[in-house]
Amino acid sequence: TRRRATAESGSRGVRRGGGLGACAATNAAIGDVPPDRLEDVDVDDDEDEPYEPEPDDDDDFALARPNAASIVPGRAKVHVRTFGCSHNISDSEFMAGQLSAYGYTLTTSPEDADLWVVNTCTVKNPSQSAMNTVIERGKAAGKKLVIAGCVPQGDKNARELDDLTLLGVTQIDRVVEAVERTLAGDAVRMLAKKTLPALDLPKIRRNEHVEIVPLSTGCLGKCTYCKTKHARGELGSYAPEALVARVQTAIAEGVTEIWLSSEDTGAYGIDLGTDVTRLLRDVTAALPKDGSCMLRLGMTNPPYILAHLDAVAEAMHHPGVYAFLHIPVQAGSDAVLGRMKREYVVADFEKVVDTLLERVPGITIATDIICGFPGETEEDWEMTMALCRKYDFIELHLSQFYPRPGTPAARMKKVNSREVKRRSRELTNYIESYLPHGALVGTTQRVWVTDIAKDGISLVAHTKSYVQVLLPGGEAERARLMGKSAVVKIIESARWYVRGEVLEVEERTSARPRPPPPPTTTTTTT
Repeated sequence: TRRRATAESGSRGVRRGGGLGACAATNAAIGDVPPDRLEDVDVDDDEDEPYEPEPDDDDDFALARPNAASIVPGRAKVHVRTFGCSHNISDSEFMAGQLSAYGYTLTTSPEDADLWVVNTCTVKNPSQSAMNTVIERGKAAGKKLVIAGCVPQGDKNARELDDLTLLGVTQIDRVVEAVERTLAGDAVRMLAKKTLPALDLPKIRRNEHVEIVPLSTGCLGKCTYCKTKHARGELGSYAPEALVARVQTAIAEGVTEIWLSSEDTGAYGIDLGTDVTRLLRDVTAALPKDGSCMLRLGMTNPPYILAHLDAVAEAMHHPGVYAFLHIPVQAGSDAVLGRMKREYVVADFEKVVDTLLERVPGITIATDIICGFPGETEEDWEMTMALCRKYDFIELHLSQFYPRPGTPAARMKKVNSREVKRRSRELTNYIESYLPHGALVGTTQRVWVTDIAKDGISLVAHTKSYVQVLLPGGEAERARLMGKSAVVKIIESARWYVRGEVLEVEERTSARPRPPPPPTTTTTTT
């Protein structure tokens, strides 16, 4: 018996390249923005004298270039380019906010910038290759470069990073210093792990209507294919009070959506002696009662969320919480999951999905599949296909296996590449063979409008179950609808979205609160 992993429809469907769970493939750029707007794209050492480090030294150091041309601090133009997951996007938003607050001009034009900040992703080879291409172009154009994020943190000795400023994942609150010293002609390394950056730093949102709140960094897993763990490290959670304060601030500033971002939401707080059950109750208590601001829960792996399914279901019944959850399964074979060291079996995943389908009518569940993991037999693959047929996932991130250097899986014997491609096509064809949205046609739905579609005209909205709805665009409609909730009639369905026409715009009935005082709690060290 098939159980579709949503009540009536879902949002997007097959996403190639997102199947490694922790990071979905995303590109973003930051620049030419007012102080409150960010446009879409793609052991401390303060010594004045630089020193030559040992090869394994993670502390700050600078390679001085006395003859390099320098630029007056705070007067340069900076281009920020982001690869990776929503956590990376949030980090870039914080870095952009600090640079803008200090006086730097952010620009979306790489050519016009004096310096590029490249926030990197290490989840797969294509992501790192794209970073290498950006670095080569920057060098060829004579641009100053600051390389931030997971690649320098997890692979600091990579040849392409030689003689460049490197900024670690917990060092984003020092981006102004890194930029200043790079403009002065130094190549600085700031990679030491330290206390997590504060959540009240200046911030410029990629989308002014969406707040991304990082719950933590790192995880408790030991997945054999994962390079992100090398960069983000062990689990380090923000205090619940700091997270609630960040949510309250975002609501007061008028956002329409809040995304909770984490490498594993279910593991949140274990390092602090708290858990995601408390967090969800605290955060939902801060949401407006009229549903004018929606909360989207972050990705969670099966093992740690099992104990919190009641809290997840309770949260999703709140009018301000999307009935949507991303739960990567990666494979439908226990043997493959064992080689991946995923720390659960297929039955655990099924329990999570079945419980939420029963407890939350209308929920959309997204998942990830890695195709062709080393040692995957035809029988293993058939088990994965059977799992996908059982649930008919509306959103599925499919990725062919990429061996990442330094991971245990990179030393395992690969599956024949032709067979991997065949399996990938088989699953893609199956996912594209069914049409999940037809039942919505003719119904009225409340939606939240937060973005502009790739055609540059249509407006993007989502239903309570996070189904993507495209609405008529144009300047007048943007002014009327963007950042607001509306009641729409669904008039057409396609494989990955539906189209609607607006019946009425919802007015807010809950007053937006004042921003809370800055959090005074401390965070853990990763």
